Order: sequence, then structure tokens, then C-alpha cells
Amino acid sequence: MAVARTRSVAVIGVAGRTVEVEADVGNGLAGIHLIGLPDTALSEARDRVRSAMVNSAYPWPDARIIVSLFPASLPKRGSQFDLAIAVAILGAAGVIPAERIAEPFFLGELGLDGRIRPVRGVLPSILGAAKHGDVTVVVPAANSAEAALVPNVKVIPVSHLRQLVEWLRRGDDEPEPRVEEYAELPKSTDGPTVDLADVVGQPVARRALEVCAAGGHNLWMLGPPGTGKTMLAERLPTLLPDLELDHALEVTAIHSVAGALPPNAPMMSRPPFVSPHHTATSAAIIGGGSAIVRPGAVSLAHRGVLFLDEAPEFPRHVLDALRQPLESGRVTVSRSAGSVTFPARFMLVMAANPCPCAQAEDQGDTCKCTPTIKRRYLGRLSGPLLDRIDMKVTVVRSSRRELLADRQFVETSKTVAKRVLLARERAAKRLTGTPWRTNAEIPSSLLHSDYRPSNEAMKPMTSCLDSGTLTARGLDRVVRVAWTLADLADKDTPEEDETNAALSFWLGVKS
Repeated sequence: MAVARTRSVAVIGVAGRTVEVEADVGNGLAGIHLIGLPDTALSEARDRVRSAMVNSAYPWPDARIIVSLFPASLPKRGSQFDLAIAVAILGAAGVIPAERIAEPFFLGELGLDGRIRPVRGVLPSILGAAKHGDVTVVVPAANSAEAALVPNVKVIPVSHLRQLVEWLRRGDDEPEPRVEEYAELPKSTDGPTVDLADVVGQPVARRALEVCAAGGHNLWMLGPPGTGKTMLAERLPTLLPDLELDHALEVTAIHSVAGALPPNAPMMSRPPFVSPHHTATSAAIIGGGSAIVRPGAVSLAHRGVLFLDEAPEFPRHVLDALRQPLESGRVTVSRSAGSVTFPARFMLVMAANPCPCAQAEDQGDTCKCTPTIKRRYLGRLSGPLLDRIDMKVTVVRSSRRELLADRQFVETSKTVAKRVLLARERAAKRLTGTPWRTNAEIPSSLLHSDYRPSNEAMKPMTSCLDSGTLTARGLDRVVRVAWTLADLADKDTPEEDETNAALSFWLGVKS
């Protein structure tokens, strides 16, 4: 009887922290003791590991067993430590060579019959393990495609505890299924089911959508029902280019932790689109949880689009909670056990009716809402929140001529996406050497130094600043949109036409 050590990974937020698992099998009252701040799910690992070992035809040591998870001050949560605990006990009991388990990382939940079940957060766990250099990671076979996304890591997929133990005893080739079978990662073959050509008319809103996609800007659309606000928002992701590799890994890691990773595509190569219901709580939008802190909608929409339909129906405190991630691109969730930071750089798209009855007076409908009711309804969208929206568009109902026109001449998402890609390439070239990729990410300090438009181009904003209709934050938003309009027009710097157009977008909603 001796002490055996191996390694696993604890996921804190979307970051992996190495955990050393030690098992001591020695003299004393028979039983197993788990120490190192385990939660309830991890404390139950004692029974799962015991049943899995016995049902895999390996004897359970009739001795005192102490399993320690280091660092002891780090809270350990979840069932992904089952496999590491099992091999540590088997190593301490002499069933497998202790030196064979000292270096690899083990992740997986054990079934009572010895099967190794998939777990959440495999990708961030592997990324955390990869910080130690070239490592070997043993994962459930169902998670192997996700684990293989990380370069320079040897992935060993296993499906049963007995399969793993026999491989550790032999010390030869990898167990079946071999990792080479997962070298070609399955990709989703589902193409986009929506297209911008489905939207009839709405030239201003379509143009706003193109500018948002090119620069990563936020958008607010105001208009009565049936004008196409939801259709426009749902088609915004079709205009966005595929995610770059580092961004794709970020997005995939978040969805892996949340358990929302599509089973047919281990890597998310397309920008996500998240549309929560207006009854969603603050924790559902921002992230939270009592025992395990999970990412919210703002993090699930990272590098993609967060769409709030019927935005005034959301609780005001939920809407105001968006202000901090809109500025910083991340959200910090604080609980008594500690704080967790999630990435949350997304494009916010909000849609709203002009009043509770949603009747448009200009189309002959009878609106019974008083001016006070209208102000109270739209007042749920606070001034500080709207100050962080780059573009505001009033959407009106399409005319009969637009609805009955031949739609073969309407621009498709593919056509607009090509212009968006060229504009993003221009912005990326201009931002070479900086950590930013789009105009929306440029900090305020550089907007008024390195990226400040000419004095002639800034003239349209002077009177607005003097009258107070344009705030300091609004000025930054207008300048960023002007740069995106210049990129779409293939210009080296914004001119007065671009700043005028950007200003009209910022002041565009007429409630």
C-alpha cells in the first residue's frame, strides 16, 4: 500500500485549473475520505468509483483510503474528477503502475457499471492542461472530438474503466477507439435556413444591418408589429464572417461549459445567435448560479448576436445589467464563494413596438395610448442603455408595391456578406498590431488621437455637442460607425458624408 498521484482539471468560469489528485491506501478503519473542498456531486464520487471498480472486476481495497484534491483551497465541483480518483486509488492499491498515471490528465464521469460518461467543459479543461506543454489527456470517447480541437495535446479516448486499466497495465499502444479516428472533426452540414432576401423593402434597416455586421455595432429597431424587425435580427448572423480560430475556441469553450455545444459539431465556427424570452431573469441573462456559476445569455452570445425582442417587456434591472458588458466585453459574476469572469463581447440588437397597443397611427390604425403611456413604455429602456447603442432605426410597414415586387432582384445575404467581409478586412488591416479586430472595439482614447476624423468631417457633430443632444459616449459611437461606413465605401478615412450618416443613425429613432 502506498500513495499514488495523478492530475485532473477544475473549470472555474471558462478557465481550466490543474488539480492534483492523491490517493493514500493504508492501515486503519476501512472507508474512503475525500478532502479538498468537494461539492455534493463530487462527494458522491466515493460511491460511483467503488461500484465502477467492483463491477469492472477490480477489488476494492479493504483499507483506509484518503483522496486529496490539491490545491485544497480551490472549490471542486462536478463529476469530472471520477476517473482521476479511480485511477489514483488503483495506483495506490498496486493494481496499475503508479508511474503510469503521474503525468496524464484524467477527465470523465463513471457509471456504476464502469462506463465512462461524457462531461461538460472538456475544451476549457484541455486548454488549461495544455499550459503545461505537451501533455496526454484521457477523456470519455464521446468528448474526444471536442478534446482534439486543442493542438499539441495527445488525446486518449476511452469508453470503459476496464479498457483504461488494461491499457495502463500494458503500457503499449493507445486503446480502442484510437485517437486517429477523431482526427477529422465532424462538422455541421446544416446551412443557413434564413436569408436577407426574405425581407421585403426596409432599405434603411437593411443598410443598418450591413453596417452593424461590418463594424460590430449595436442596433435598436423601433416599429409596429409586422414590419420585419425580428426577421431582420435573425438574418444578421448570415452577414457575419466565420469565426477566426482563436474566437471559435473561445465560443466553443463557453458553450461547452454551459452544456450547449451542438453534438454534431464540436467546434462552433459560426457566430452564435441568442434570443432569450422577455421573462428571463438577471442570472439567465448575465450568468450566475448558487453552487456552480454558469454563463448567461450575454456570454453564450460572445462573438455573435444577442437579440432582445420586445425589449421594453424585459425587467428594467435586467436591461440595465447589460450596460457593463456592453462597455467592457466581459461580465463578472460575484458570489460568496468567489468571483467568476466570463467573456461577453457581443452585438446587441433590440426590437420594440412604439407603444403597448402597437398600433401605427400613420397607417390608419387607432392608437389609444396617451403620450404618458408611450413615454412610460419606452422609458423602460433607460437613457444610459440607449447611450450605448450605436445605431437606432425606425422601421415602418412596407408598401403594397414593395410587397408585390419581384423578389429576384433583392440582395441576398451572400451578396451583402461579401461587402461586410471586405470592410472587416480593411478594418483589420488598419488595426494591425492592436488587440482589436472591429471598429466597435476601438477604445475612446485612440478614437480622438490615432483614429480621429478630420475637422471638416467632425463638423456635423459640433452643433449636437453644443445643444447637448450628443453625449461624450455618443460621440465615440458616432465616430466608430463613421469609420465602418468609410470601410464599406472603400475610403481611407471618414468624410463628412460618413459622419453625417453615422449621426443620423445615432439620432434616427422617432418615437
